[in-house]
This record gives sequence, structure tokens and C-alpha cells, in this order.
Amino acid sequence: MKILFLAALLAAPLTARAEVIVFKGARIIDGTGKAPLDKGVLIIDGERVIGVGPADKVKAPAGARVIDLKGRTIMPGIINAHGHVGLVANGKNSADAYTRENVLNQLLQYEKFGVTSMCSLGLNRDLVYDIRDEQKRGTVPGATLFTAGRGIGVPDAAPPVPSQPDQVYRPMTAEQAVSEVRETATHRPDILKIWVDDVYGKFPKMKPEVIQATMIEAHNTGLRVAAHVFYLADAKFLANGGLDAFAHGIRDQPVDRALIDAMATAGTYYVPTFTVDESAFIFAEDPSLLQDPFLKAALAPEVIAMLSSPEYKQKVANDPNTPKIKAALAMGMKNLKALHDAHMRISFGTDSGAQPVRIPGFAEHRELELMVRAGLTPMEALVAATHGSSSMLGVFADRGTLEAGKRADFLVLAADPLKDIRNTRKLVSVWHNGKEIAPAVAFAAR
Repeated sequence: MKILFLAALLAAPLTARAEVIVFKGARIIDGTGKAPLDKGVLIIDGERVIGVGPADKVKAPAGARVIDLKGRTIMPGIINAHGHVGLVANGKNSADAYTRENVLNQLLQYEKFGVTSMCSLGLNRDLVYDIRDEQKRGTVPGATLFTAGRGIGVPDAAPPVPSQPDQVYRPMTAEQAVSEVRETATHRPDILKIWVDDVYGKFPKMKPEVIQATMIEAHNTGLRVAAHVFYLADAKFLANGGLDAFAHGIRDQPVDRALIDAMATAGTYYVPTFTVDESAFIFAEDPSLLQDPFLKAALAPEVIAMLSSPEYKQKVANDPNTPKIKAALAMGMKNLKALHDAHMRISFGTDSGAQPVRIPGFAEHRELELMVRAGLTPMEALVAATHGSSSMLGVFADRGTLEAGKRADFLVLAADPLKDIRNTRKLVSVWHNGKEIAPAVAFAAR
């Protein structure tokens, strides 16, 4: 394994910098896809990794604090490239949910479940930029926040969630779309979100000329574009237009060579978001999930009561879209495997926080499990959730893998997720920006 070590930093006086901590003895999964390093050494200095490698190559500097992690596994913190904040309060979607307190509480929840970074992909009030910038100054805790700002939706259509007028743009014309992209760009979002889906035929789709104008103007201003999508035909149109990321999987029919070629040319990332579909029915059909302490720790009491009620189970059973959603999930799983086998860029997201059943923290670990069920190896799923997400968001130089110079964002696990992907839930500790965070459910405490 290539040795990553910053000798100059280690040579600096300890009194002039933050505490240096040496983690030794763990199995290290660095997020690059390389074979794990057994009994490795990870060294951090404040917010940054300064060394990672075999014990005989990476030496602890004098005076460093040493933490023995024999029998543990270290992996990078999870990066959710498609989540949301401020859309759910008291167990319900609400137009009044986007408050500072609610957003901060949800960022803390993500962090306690090992999601050290997340992108709130649309439906944000402009408050999001203030919180993001305060985080950069070190004054706001919780998962590192990236954002798409408001995003570009469709008048009286998608996204169909309760929201304030200042949470999403809904241009009628291409000219309005250009103006709203320019206004968005003044806030320096990390990516731009567009909604083109008709939500199972319930709403009109975004007009092609609005899509084209939005994407062209976004790229002219240096913004990446992620699209809420469902249909293969829409995906081809978007990829041929240079789309940067699919914010959901293609779920109506199998992907084909034409889409793969278009994605390869555009360099499009693919975020499957299996938990979006599964969450629509799984809690009604498998009540045993609600007994899982890991899930229960992520749920508000109101949501537990709602999911446990006979009325909720009957509602899911009677919903005419439930069979369609199950079919969509199955198709989405096949398409992820096909695109992965075609060497497309796979990223990671869950749409958690968009609805009460899409649960921040829990959804990310469930998504990893579903990606493995779809045919990816545990290593491939972990790479998507770390390296893939940071690359999609344009922050790979700063985070996403355990390499010298990058953020000290990582998870300490009681067991190896390469043997069983569900072991990502066995959190011993979460380290974010070099600071230890107590997990929502500490495995050692069970």
C-alpha cells in the first residue's frame, strides 16, 4: 500500500498545533477501493490526516496520544450526496419546518450516525447558506453541510412537498429559468438541483426548453447539475445535454447502451437512492424493523407511533402505487448493477429527510445494505459512499478518503463491513474534523 505521510507537519512543534492522535492496530479501509490495511496506523493532527500506512512505515511522533484499536475497523465517514434538512418536523412534512433549530438538529443526527457530510439537495431556504458558511468558520456543529440551495422545479408540480415560496424556483419559461439560475449562482451553491419527473404520472414534467436553458446557464456559471429523474427517456435527454448527476436511479425500464454512452461522454454520476422506494412500504410490511435499536434511535416518537399503527399499514396496502414502487425498486437494483458493470461513476445518496419515512442516519446504512443486495461488493458500496460522493460534489481533494492532507472524518467500527455490510452500524466512535463524536447507538454500550 502506498505510504501517505506528511513529514513536515510531524516535524512541527507540538505546542504550535492541535493534538496529534495516533490510531493503531485497526483494519483500515481508506475509501479508494484498495485492499484494506490490516493492523494499520492512522495519524491525525487537528482536523487533518497526516499519516496512514503500515505500522513499520508510519511512526508515531513523540508526545502524540495513542489509541489502540486492535480488532476494530476504520473507514471514511459516510458522505450523503442526496439528502435533505428542514422538511420534516414533529413527524410530518411541513412548510414551516425549515427553521434554524430544526436544520441544526438534523445535521447533528446525521453526524451521530456516521454521516459526516451531507448535501441538502434542493428545497432549502436561503438560511442554508448562512448555516453552511458558519460551519466553515467552525461555529456550527453537525454533519458538514453542502447545498443545492432552492433548486429548479415545475409550477404546480414536482417537487410536490409542502414548502414556502422561497424554497424552490418554479420557472414558467426558459428565460425565467436562466434568471433563477443566475440568482442561485450568487449564493455559491455546491451543486444545482432540477426536478423533471412527473411522480407516477400525477404532474406535468419540466418543459424540455426549461431543462436545456437551466443546464446551459448552470454550466456557464460553473455549477454542476443534479436531476431528480425516474424514466429512461428523460435520463437520455439529460445525459445527452451534459447532466452531471442523476439524483435518483432509472426505474421504469432497463438502462441501455445509448444511455451508458451518453453518461460516459458527460461523466455523469449515478445515485441510486434505493431507500426512497423501499421506505414507502418496508416499515408496514416488516414491523420487526421498528424493534431495531439502531433504527429506533433515529426516529421521533411521533414517527414510531405512526409507523406502528394499523392505519398506516392499511394505507400502504391500499395505495395503488405500492406495486409500482416495488417494481421500480427491483428495476433500480438491476440498473445499478448494469451501470456499475459498465464502469459508470457511482455515487451515494438516500433522499433522507425529505419525508418522515426517509430517516436521516438510518437510511444511509440501509442504502449500503441495499446496494450490496443489488450486486455490488461491500467495498464497492463503501467507495460509492465516500470517494464517489466527494467526487460528485467536487470536494474529493478535501474529504472522502483517508489520505494525508484530507479531513479527519472517519468511523471506528466494532466489526469489518467488508465481511458484512451491516457492520457499518456497529459504531464505536465517529470522528469528524478530528473531533470524537459519540454515536447515536454506541456498539460497545449494547
